[in-house]
This record gives sequence, structure tokens and C-alpha cells, in this order.
Amino acid sequence: MHLEPKDLYEKLEFDKVIEILDRDCLGEIGRKQIKSLAIDTELFMIERKLKEVKEYKVTILENEKFPMEVYEDLTKDMRLLEVVDSVLQVEGLQRINTSLRITHNVYKFFTDLRQAKYPTLYDIMRDLHFDTNLLDAIDRVIDEKGMIKPDASPELMSIRRGIISKRKELEKQFRTIINNYKKQGWLTDNVESFRNGRRVLSVPSEHKRKIRGIIHDESTTGKTAFIEPEAIIDINNDIFDLETEEKREIYRILKELSAQLRPYIPLFKKYQKTIARFDTIQTKARFAVAINGNMPKLKKEPFFGIKEGYHPLLYLKNKQINKKTVPFDLCFEHNNRILVLSGPNAGGKSITMKSVGLMQLMLQAGLLIPVHIESEMGIFKRLFADIGDQQSLEDDLSTYSSRLQNMRIFLENADDKSLLLIDEFGSGTDPKIGGAIAEAMLKEFNKKKVFGLITTHYSNLKMFAFKNKGILNGAMTFDKDKLTPTYELSIGRPGSSYAFEIAEKSGLSKKVLNYAKHKTGKNEKAVDELLVDLQREKQELEQKLETMAKREKKLERLIQNYDNLHRELEVKRKKLKLVEKEQILQQAAKDNKQFERLIREIKEEKNLEKAKTLAAKVRKERNQLSQDVHDIREDLYYKEAPVTNSTKAIEVGDFVKLKTGGSTGKVESISKNKVVIVMGALKMTVKMRDLQQANEPLEIKSSKGVKTNMINETAKMESKLDLRGLRREEALKVLEAFVDRALISGSMSLQIVHGKGDGVLRNAVNAKLREYKAITSTRHPEAEQGGDGVTIVEF
Repeated sequence: MHLEPKDLYEKLEFDKVIEILDRDCLGEIGRKQIKSLAIDTELFMIERKLKEVKEYKVTILENEKFPMEVYEDLTKDMRLLEVVDSVLQVEGLQRINTSLRITHNVYKFFTDLRQAKYPTLYDIMRDLHFDTNLLDAIDRVIDEKGMIKPDASPELMSIRRGIISKRKELEKQFRTIINNYKKQGWLTDNVESFRNGRRVLSVPSEHKRKIRGIIHDESTTGKTAFIEPEAIIDINNDIFDLETEEKREIYRILKELSAQLRPYIPLFKKYQKTIARFDTIQTKARFAVAINGNMPKLKKEPFFGIKEGYHPLLYLKNKQINKKTVPFDLCFEHNNRILVLSGPNAGGKSITMKSVGLMQLMLQAGLLIPVHIESEMGIFKRLFADIGDQQSLEDDLSTYSSRLQNMRIFLENADDKSLLLIDEFGSGTDPKIGGAIAEAMLKEFNKKKVFGLITTHYSNLKMFAFKNKGILNGAMTFDKDKLTPTYELSIGRPGSSYAFEIAEKSGLSKKVLNYAKHKTGKNEKAVDELLVDLQREKQELEQKLETMAKREKKLERLIQNYDNLHRELEVKRKKLKLVEKEQILQQAAKDNKQFERLIREIKEEKNLEKAKTLAAKVRKERNQLSQDVHDIREDLYYKEAPVTNSTKAIEVGDFVKLKTGGSTGKVESISKNKVVIVMGALKMTVKMRDLQQANEPLEIKSSKGVKTNMINETAKMESKLDLRGLRREEALKVLEAFVDRALISGSMSLQIVHGKGDGVLRNAVNAKLREYKAITSTRHPEAEQGGDGVTIVEF
């Protein structure tokens, strides 16, 4: 990330955040990484780091102790171990042992449940191999206190037993000698001491010739001699020899262990890197707990949607003294990018501006920030800040000259991915000239579509913000009654400096204030008040326009919903009418037998004219009913639909369904007006006019237990069809529709009643059924169940 000026961290107090993080690190490598914390500009990197800290924060809040502890840098140990035949000392092995133990404990922490609960943290360990043999190898040699174990080898155990035995013998012999010489008054009050690693007697100089042995040392005064008695010289020599053997054996053990560990140097380095990474994550997480930090929603492009934001350091300070920190909201909408912030001195303008800059740095450094979780934050490529006194004695620059130099750098480098923070914009010179220059620069920044927060007291900048798109006025509110700042941010209207009110509260004399008011004149205050009123009216108008736009969209949706409901109701009405007519037609077919019987009776009575009249009447009524069904069906399913933008011809690969309803299938091929549809393992040929476009069906797993309307369709589907009394053409149409519905609803068998007669209708039915490949068999039942007058169809 491009940062200007060089001391930006200090200007925004990010260096103080780093100091806090540094204190909570558990190892030196973690501290180094924190001190060189990178400010990322790639969304996926920032998102991953924030998720790591967020998950670690959960372990702290839920008291799931993550197994991190103090660790040491292994760099020097690894360099020594890389040298062939080199020997690591016990301290180095202890450091490696600590690293292995931490890594192993972290592995054990991630149970299956925690792997799912903390997936981002687990990803750090996912591809890292851990060899428990390494931990066992070191544990066999070194104990928890970092000492060589007595049983590190059989030889070492034997040597140490010998040393213990000799020391016991020495103790026994030495006690005997002390008691003997003490009775004779040849020892001082201290009795004994150690010199040159040997246990010696403390003997007054006048008695030193009375005791046989080796004089190892004398006191500075010469009054005391330290003598090793002759009787224990051999024992001490034996102990010395055993201790020398012990050192040689320990050296051999350490050399052997070093050789065993040497091939794993790359793995040790990975372990150390992983531990250091968890160290930086844990210190960030602890800081997040302290400041009540959260992870906002991230956007790839620059954006501010801060809700209930705090300055993290101010929050910590107030928390210690039980003082409330006033939050602020900063949301840029309608293509606004720059906030011109005004208001009284000490009202919170600068701290609000710094809060935004500091939180942006923290966010892109992978730190949770003190905002509401519904906040939204974007990513910036560059951050520029002009805050505080910029005077430079080294460069011979005044404060204003230095600020102008900063502005030049900002103008040259800023773009639409930049965040600009300027405190007291235009100050440091003559107000009119400084205000004019500041306005010109603000104009250029707005052209470059820079994002920014600018604090000012200049009315011309407030007016410029009011007149130009992309720039907002904002104010830190002030309690006029109590004459105290509220530290609350108000977006949409400029603020007043309240200079006279604050001066009056500070105790300045009325004489001085009256003179100042007289010199200022009424116009200055009137312009300020007028600007506030204009901004308020503008804001109210914009809110009304926005409300009207929302209402218009809502009205459009309501009209569209009404049209859809009207069409649906019309379709339902026609369907009900169709069902009613079909039921009447089927009933008419059933009643046809009765009419035929009546006609036979009339013929038998030889009243031919009456028979002809009755037959014609029945035929006419049946034809009319059949025509009504046909007309309603045409109107309901085949009437040309209104053309819309989404209307398109059916093509191979499209998903379709019958206009009469049912399951969705995929178009396999089209031949003229015939379409082959695939529904699972079933294929069927349908006329183009009987189909309509459909959405791709969802893949539903049976384990979820999802219910579909196929159950209802199957339940509604009757398995028996009576065709008696219908003409051949009518019967075949009814049969085709019946079999299609059966296929879609998943029926397993059908019963079609066609009567015996001369077999014309039966043959026509069988010929039609042969057109369906899905039908596995057709047969006639037993004579008592209908015989040749009924056909059983099985799928």
C-alpha cells in the first residue's frame, strides 16, 4: 500500500496499536512480524487474515484454550544443526522440544468438531505433517526441566548410579572425619567448604600441619586453610573420573540425537513459521477482544459503510476510566466520496477523521476493528494524510509550505483507489487565500474521484461541498444549551464553529466579545446559517425524491402482481370449466348405453321417426359438449400467449412441460412439429403445440425427504378410463390425453374399457397404445372382469 507521508503511522497512531500487539506476543519472531506488519491491498488476503483472527477471538470468548505458549527463536540452532557432525547443546534441544510440543498440541486441538468450527485456522495446519517420533526422541533424552534424563542411555544410567554410590561413601567418610577432628578442636566453626570442585575441611592455620591431606586454598587473611583429607582423596578422584565419563556419555548422546534430528531441519523451520503465525493471530485476537473488534463486510472497491465505529485507542482509554465512547456512523451513498467535516474546536472532528484512517489501516493489516458487524468497508490502494504541524527545520519549510508540498504529492499520486485525510484544510495562511487554494485543490481531488475526510472551518469549502456532486457536508454536533460538544457525527449538513459561544463559556469578557462580534458583522453568521438551512432543505428534498422513487417501484410491482394474479385466476376459471365439461362428457358416454337401449325399444315399437329424432338429439348434444371441451382446451392451452422479452422458441436442450401440467423434461430432438422429451429413464413424443418452456428442475436428494407435487398428481390420477359410446376420433383423443397424464404422474398400470362390439374401437385402442415405448405389456382380464371389452396397460 502506498502511504504518504513517511510518518503516517505516527500521524494516525497506528504505531501505538503495534506497540500493544507487540506486548502480547509470545515469541521474538512474532514480535518481528508485528513490527513489520504488512498493509495488504488484495481482498482475498485481507479476508483470510480477518477470518483467522475472528476464529481465534471465538476461542478466547468461549474459553477454548488454544495451546499457544512462550517459544524461542530456532534460527541459530538450525544453523548449527545444518553443520555435519555438529552437536546441539541441551538448551538448543530444549528450544526444539518446546516448538515440537506446541505444534503437537495444536494438532491435538483440532478435533473433527473444531476443524469444522475453525476452518480458516485449521487450513494453516492442514498440509503440515507432524512426526511424533521426533518428540519421542527428544523426550527420551531431556526432561521437562531441560535436564538430561538419568536413563537417557544404559551407560549413563550406570555412570550416574556409580556417582551416587561414591557420593554416599564420601558423605559417610567425611562425616566420620569431621566428627573426629571437631572433637580435637582442629576445625573452624564453618567446618567444611568446597574448593576446586572438591569437598574440603575448614581448618585454622595453626592446626593445618596436624591433618594429612592436600591444601587446596587459604583465606585472604591466611588464618584458615582448606584441606582435602587424605582418606577421601581416592573417593573424590573416583567421583571426578565418573563425572568425566558422564560428560563424555552426554556428549555422545547429544551428538547421536543431533544426527537423528538433522534431516528434519526443513520441517522444524515450517513448525517455527507456523507457531509464529499463530502468535501474530493470537495477539491480534486479544486486541480485538479488548476493543470489541468485529469483521465488517468487505468490498473489493473503495467504500465506507461504517456503523457504530469507535477510535480503538480512545475506546481503550475510556474503558479504563469507565467513560462512554460516543460511536459514529459514516456511510457514503449516491456516489458521494468526500466528507467535508466542520464544527466547533475540540468537538471531535480530528478524532473522527483519524478513526477512519486508523481503522482502514488496521483492517488491511488483518485486524478486527471496533464497528458493528453489519458495517461495510472497501479496500484502498493508497492512503494520504495531512495532519498536525508539518513544520520542518531540516528542509527549511514553514507549516503552510510543508502542507502545500504534501498537497502537491497527493494531487500527483491520488486516484479513485485513494483515501485522503486532511485536517484543518486551507489553514496556515491568510484565510481568504488559503480557502481559495483549498477549494481549488478540493475541486481537483473530486475530479480524480478520490475518497476522503477533510476537516475545516472555512465557509467557502462548505458551500463548495453543497454545490458539487460527490462531496458531502458533515458536522460534529454541539449542545447550544450546555455549550458543550456532543461528539456525535451528523452527515448531510455543515456545522458551525460556535466560536463566540465557546469564548463566552471560557470566561472571556463581554467587552472583548462585543467588539469581536461588531468587527465580524452580521453577514458572516447569516451566510453560515443560510448554508445550514439550504443543506437541510436539500437533504429533505433528496429524501422525498428517494421515497417517491421507492413508492413508484413498489407501485410497479403491485401492478405487475395484479396482472399476474388476474391471469392466474382466469386460467383457473377456464380449467374448472374444462374439468366440468370433461366430467359431463364422460358421464354422457356412460349414459350412452341407456340411450341405445331406449332407441332399440323404440325400433322394436317400429316408431322409426321417433328413434331418428331422439338419436339425432343425443348426437347433437354430445357433439356440442365435445366441441365445448375442445374450445375451452384450445383457449386455455393453445391460445397465443402475449409476447415478452423472455419468449423464445423451444430448442434442443431446453426444459419443457405439457401445457396441461405435470413433470419437467428435457428436449432431446425436434422433427417438424413432433418433440422427443426425456424425463429420467422415460422418453415420450409430444406435439410442439402441447409444450411450454419450463425452468431446469432441482436435483433433490432423497435423504432430505423433500415432498413434490408428483404425489398429489398421482393421487388425482384415476387408473380407469371408459371409452364406450365415444366415436373413434373422440376416443383416441381422450385416450392420448389419459395415457400422457399417466406417464407424467408415474402410474404403473391402467384399465381401459372400450367394450366388445365388432372390435373396431378395441383395435384402434391397441394401435394407439403401441405408439408408446414406455408401455411394457397390454392384456385382457378374465371374462368375469370384462374379458375382451377391457385392456390392461402396464408400464
